[in-house]
Amino acid sequence: MDKMIARFPAQLEEAVQIANQINFTKHSSPIRAVFISGLGGSGIGGGFVQDFVRTTCKVPVVVSKGYQAPNWVNKHTLAICSSYSGNTEETLSTFEQLLETGAKIVCISSGGKLIEQAKKLGLDYVQLPGGWSSPRACMGYSIVAQLGVLRAARLIPQKLLNNVTAAQKLVNRDQASIQKSARKIAGFLHGKTPVVYIADTMEAVAVRWRQQINENAKMLCWHHVVPEMNHNELVGWRDQRSDLAVIWLRNRDDFGRTSIRMDINKEIVEHYTQTSIELWSKGKSLIEKAFYLVHLGDWVSLYLAELRNIDPVEIKVIDFLKGELAKV
Repeated sequence: MDKMIARFPAQLEEAVQIANQINFTKHSSPIRAVFISGLGGSGIGGGFVQDFVRTTCKVPVVVSKGYQAPNWVNKHTLAICSSYSGNTEETLSTFEQLLETGAKIVCISSGGKLIEQAKKLGLDYVQLPGGWSSPRACMGYSIVAQLGVLRAARLIPQKLLNNVTAAQKLVNRDQASIQKSARKIAGFLHGKTPVVYIADTMEAVAVRWRQQINENAKMLCWHHVVPEMNHNELVGWRDQRSDLAVIWLRNRDDFGRTSIRMDINKEIVEHYTQTSIELWSKGKSLIEKAFYLVHLGDWVSLYLAELRNIDPVEIKVIDFLKGELAKV
């Protein structure tokens, strides 16, 4: 896992090269919505894309993490099915339903049944590099390929892919300092349940932190976004909780009122836990800031696994679940 995380900058560079080469057959109807189906590392990839294109995409983008395609999907929909393995049960189920909708379908995968079906049916697809043992470590491929599809469909500008290149250079340059910070943060979180808070415009980053802590460190974790948590979860901070460690993921250019809320929230929460830390992003664009925080969180999850003497690659309980499902 340490080698896979360390390769994140190189993965981004390779992913941009792949994305810039994406072209697909013209669809017969104008695109008026984007639907993305994906689970796990591929699903969070869709979440990042949703955040990244919010202010530039010409049509709404919706991400699904289940078995079913919504009824509104039709010939005016660009439907992206993303599964690194190509064998994700829920995504394959959704893919079969999409075939009946007339949507423009594009598959993103390293192989498996998804690519097999795309080739068989003459659908457009993006084949990612294979050979990675942990799909969650391939999130960069997933995100950038999805951005490439949207760029090829002329729904977003090339600038977003250029921002990925800038992010790649940033995390590559700051790799040593990111790892040094991550070790300190892991020590801060060790023995506690992490709680991650972030501005709503970057929720995917907090989800990534939570999922990496879940899978790599084998720990429970939760997250929420501001301002939404001010309307519910904030009231739950009522008792002293020495078992919780709060991480505030922040950006210097967060929306003004959101930033003020986070300052006040931090003051309130610190009445109930002494374990609270602010982490600030680096970079100019939203994509740079997000990938900086993602890479930091990935290393934190690895060092937490080390502190807990746990294999970060092992996911036996998920394998057991899949085995049981296969019997039904």
